[in-house]
Amino acid sequence: MSRAFLLIFLLATGAAAQAPAPDLYSLELIAAPDLQRFTAIAELRPVRSPFSVPVTRDGVHRYDVFISADSLPQPASLGAYRTFVVWAAPPSLSPFVKLGELQPGAQRATHVGELAFNRFTLFISAEPHAAVEAPTGPFVLRGLSPSMRLGVTHVVQARAPADEHAHGAASWVMPPPHPAASPMYMPALHGLEPNATPFLPPSAESIPLVRPRTLVHLEHGDSLRLEAAPVRRMVRGRQLVMYGFNGQQPGPLLVVKEAARIVVNFVNRTSHPTAVHWHGLRLDNRFDGVPHVTQAPVAPGDSFRYEIKFPDPGIYWYHPHHREDIQQDLGLYGNLHVRAARPGEYGPAHREEFIMLDDLLLGDAGLIAYGAERATHALMGRFGNLLLINGEPAASYRLQAKRGEVIRLYLTNVANTRTFNLSIPGARLKIVGGDIGRFEHEEWTETVVLAPAERYIVDALFDTAGAFPLFNRVQAIDHTRGTFFPEVDTLGLVSVSNEAAQPDYRAAFTRLRRHEEVVRDVGRYRPHFARAPDVTLTLTMKDTGLPYPLVQLLQRDTLFFNPVEWSGTMPMMDWLPTTDQVQWIVRDGASGLENENITWRFEVGDLVRIRLVNDRHALHAMAHPIHIHGQRFLVLSVNGRPTTNYVWKDTVLVPVGSVAELLLEVSNPGLWMLHCHIAEHLEAGMKTVFAVH
Repeated sequence: MSRAFLLIFLLATGAAAQAPAPDLYSLELIAAPDLQRFTAIAELRPVRSPFSVPVTRDGVHRYDVFISADSLPQPASLGAYRTFVVWAAPPSLSPFVKLGELQPGAQRATHVGELAFNRFTLFISAEPHAAVEAPTGPFVLRGLSPSMRLGVTHVVQARAPADEHAHGAASWVMPPPHPAASPMYMPALHGLEPNATPFLPPSAESIPLVRPRTLVHLEHGDSLRLEAAPVRRMVRGRQLVMYGFNGQQPGPLLVVKEAARIVVNFVNRTSHPTAVHWHGLRLDNRFDGVPHVTQAPVAPGDSFRYEIKFPDPGIYWYHPHHREDIQQDLGLYGNLHVRAARPGEYGPAHREEFIMLDDLLLGDAGLIAYGAERATHALMGRFGNLLLINGEPAASYRLQAKRGEVIRLYLTNVANTRTFNLSIPGARLKIVGGDIGRFEHEEWTETVVLAPAERYIVDALFDTAGAFPLFNRVQAIDHTRGTFFPEVDTLGLVSVSNEAAQPDYRAAFTRLRRHEEVVRDVGRYRPHFARAPDVTLTLTMKDTGLPYPLVQLLQRDTLFFNPVEWSGTMPMMDWLPTTDQVQWIVRDGASGLENENITWRFEVGDLVRIRLVNDRHALHAMAHPIHIHGQRFLVLSVNGRPTTNYVWKDTVLVPVGSVAELLLEVSNPGLWMLHCHIAEHLEAGMKTVFAVH
């Protein structure tokens, strides 16, 4: 067994279980036949980025490549060569991309460059000098990327026992296939349905038509009536019955000032028990809106009085926290904008736009039903096939601008499971804020990655006239063929006239501001950045009673997991599993306790270093957006990449097989939840409650 393979084997079998999954983020480089005494390991580390998952504008994952190759010979021993050069190439072997030079005898992992390929081979060649533009000398080592293990899924012929997958008495309608992915031929799954009764809100002509979102300014001491109730709307020629707050989708955009307190009188006019969670706010615990933790569920027809405070400026949102797989997906969500007490937090902008990103799962007749007793889509979450902006089909979104206009975009992802990768080719984007306020310093970005529940604040400069599409670009996986394919959705269009915006903010826009107040605030915690974790949580899953042929297919698919599942290319496999067959788990590393059996207790003023380990060995490992209620935290690192630009967060996306380190500031007493914000994973148990005294 080679040294390199031994290292991978030890990592994969638990010797370093709290490190990034070696079979997803490293590869062994194999020597040419006459050089078999030489080995090397290439590590794929995320590039520096404001996001825990860095990707290109096209959605290809970006990695810094580090190589450990301390056994390489001197190049001159192989001929007239003076150095080694590292190359990457896609499966077609064209183009060959030069990453960088590698000197023999290095005692530590050497950074050789950045790459962005879906699937690739790494090569190390001996070269006469480092300036070569293409390989000219012999290849000494080569290795395949983990994604090259994607293979063709075999046909599953096995029959499930007749009673293995019972279903409700009512008739289900299966989701339509993905239009660009190859259909999976699965005869053994034909006729199976989710083990639940299908649910859709009943239709009636008396249900009011939905209204667009309104802007509500609230001062300290003001009150607001907020009512959740059915609404009717037309989508692609189909009449749908959904839900809205105050008859609106999204719900009213609430604008308040930092340090204000308001009262919200909530009334439930839906057929479900529910509550309203004020996502990201460090408010009084009794008003956090978590049924059976901070309050009793609000029964249909009943009401609840929330008293809400706003200690931190930023962009937040509100949504149900009871069967949110149904209620939130049907439209119960809205934004909160907390304005800073002191003006001038950010650079100048001509105006602000608030964008809530979502998706909706439709069939020929309308909405695909939900599970009444329990959630469907329990493995991967409910991917929609129609993308939405502010409750409307995304392609209909239009924004008018003037040449040179700076627009501040407040972005919120409210989808059940979809992670977005936004870009506006032709516009210049500058990220300025995140979940709870500003970054330490502003920075340029070509793309914005938003996991469910994340928010980002982005300034966009439209410097020339023309039409600028807002894209969601990702790399989907065709699991039948074992290949990646680009998925590009046009979410909307920004039309920029030739009229010049006044005043002219272009010079101010080019300045990347450093926010000294944020730097000083974060600086108080820097002495704790390097210490050992206080607690470790492993994110994993168990399955009980999944149909046998489905398990066979899923096991075949475990050879490789993409860091993020960007698209629902397996709609039937997504749809079938319910939350009585899948349990998603957060497991405490010290006690072994899981989910709500974990007994964490902290004191106000504690600083808790949390390590999150995403288990790649789950039957269907997925990225998890982990949300912590009522507190704020800093993301210290992901897969060992230290954060270099901090922003206070309440939600972090932990990629498959990855390790994220957080520093939690415990500032708010009460009982608080930590959970995955994929709605179906929450319904499948991926949550715990910790006490703060």
